[in-house]
Amino acid sequence: MTEKIYTAIGLMSGTSIDAVDAALIKTDGKNVIERLDFVSVPYNDEDKKAIKSCLGLREDKNGLVKKAEEIIHKRHIEAINKLNASSVDIIGFHGHTITHAPEEKFTWQIGNAQKLAKEIGIEVIKDLRINDIKSGGQGAPLLPIYHYALLKSKNIPLPVAILNLGGVANYTYISEDEELLAFDTGPANALIDDFINIRIGKPYDSEGKLAASGEYNLDLVKKWLEHDFFKRPPPKSLDRDAWDILDDVKSMSDKDGAANLTAFTVLATVIGTVFFEKDPYQIFVTGGGRHNLTIMEGLTESLDIKIRNIDEIGCNGDAIEAEGFAYLAVRFLKDLPITFPTTTGVSSPISGGCSYKP
Repeated sequence: MTEKIYTAIGLMSGTSIDAVDAALIKTDGKNVIERLDFVSVPYNDEDKKAIKSCLGLREDKNGLVKKAEEIIHKRHIEAINKLNASSVDIIGFHGHTITHAPEEKFTWQIGNAQKLAKEIGIEVIKDLRINDIKSGGQGAPLLPIYHYALLKSKNIPLPVAILNLGGVANYTYISEDEELLAFDTGPANALIDDFINIRIGKPYDSEGKLAASGEYNLDLVKKWLEHDFFKRPPPKSLDRDAWDILDDVKSMSDKDGAANLTAFTVLATVIGTVFFEKDPYQIFVTGGGRHNLTIMEGLTESLDIKIRNIDEIGCNGDAIEAEGFAYLAVRFLKDLPITFPTTTGVSSPISGGCSYKP
């Protein structure tokens, strides 16, 4: 029997709080059949301020979450309308994570899925982390199974790894036996972006040029790396704001502060490779951080592994997270697992998500 092929939209608002990403794919929930379209709608400064005011909340304090959800909804509608889409079967809607505390079995992705379904007229799948969290998993990373399907479609030699550099960094490692291992490694762009925004009013350090012009204090970075998180074996995940270290760089120049935070991202990511069963032939880098040449050069210099921008193999590194949530939505429809013992620590492979119909 031929598997049904679904046309699916995936929506992602990442921890970098830079934009809403929307992707359109065709998939049977196992294979990536076709990657059709991708758009990104940036958040403006007021949007970012409203969303950041919710970070760390566990209830809607003074209507802050409601206000942020209205903004998130508006930007998601804009993104969907920009896609070259027709006859869409399903939407995978991540929402925006404001708090992630898996050790307390709590994670919150804000966004009104029912309102989205009603306005667009298509079934929406949201809350894809909740079942995993309630079942004792970390609830993250969620996309290893999509990374596996994507690289399989490209016939990439194993072992291989994908490194996603969003607000937080995470690895998906695929062994020679096609076994998955996944975990967050530490910060990626979030700390750097926050520092740059505070200091010079820009959203990020373009290409890592400011960090490249500065110098970092290795002893200080090593102190940050003494955090217990780095010693814990995977699977493991963390919140965007797990490190409160911006005070440690407040007396530094702009370039030296950026250099220290960038070195922290690089070395935390390097440390993560000790958990691999065997060095991969290649690490493909995805997410916004792949545009930071200082991070990419730091990884290349620190690891005896080929570091490649995933765009080099015909993918769009900006689109992969959104594509992944389209893929997970179809897996929900087919009751296929989306998380696994070696990706989130859940006891057995499980599906997840909630359906919101128009």
